[in-house]
Amino acid sequence: MIAALVLAVASLPLVAATAGAQELSRVERQVRRELVTLPFYSVFDNMTFRVEGTKVTLMGKVTRPTLKTGAEKSIKDIEGVSEIDNQIEVLPVSSNDDRIRVATFRAIYYHPMMTRYAIQAVPPIHIIVQNGDVTLEGVVGSESEKNLAGIQASGVNGSFSITNNLQVERD
Repeated sequence: MIAALVLAVASLPLVAATAGAQELSRVERQVRRELVTLPFYSVFDNMTFRVEGTKVTLMGKVTRPTLKTGAEKSIKDIEGVSEIDNQIEVLPVSSNDDRIRVATFRAIYYHPMMTRYAIQAVPPIHIIVQNGDVTLEGVVGSESEKNLAGIQASGVNGSFSITNNLQVERD
């Protein structure tokens, strides 16, 4: 069974987009739990994973190299995992990207319509900035919130492009 899982979305830090399955397997639940509890995992990181049999493929972009290695270490001893393909990309260090991250965070999460998301341990809208390009990942409650996040992000000075990959939560 192949199941793709996306970290850090909606009120839960992880939402499953399973291939026809309603429930997550034990391995998927354990991988998810390990990844969402990694130290220093933040709104500026995005990790996903896919479980194919006993192989786990880690994907996404993170701001710290320790998150990449920590993700792999945290799941290596899970029963039922025999192989890990760590494809997580560590974003380059850039003071300009850091400035854009903070400005985009403020633009989105300080908006009155979005403050309810800011109080969560890991807010559901993840802001990935690479070389001035901003990508929004995660899940929001409505199409209007998705659009608002994109509009707020596009108003940040210094960003070159905005990609809004936010998903709207299904009831």
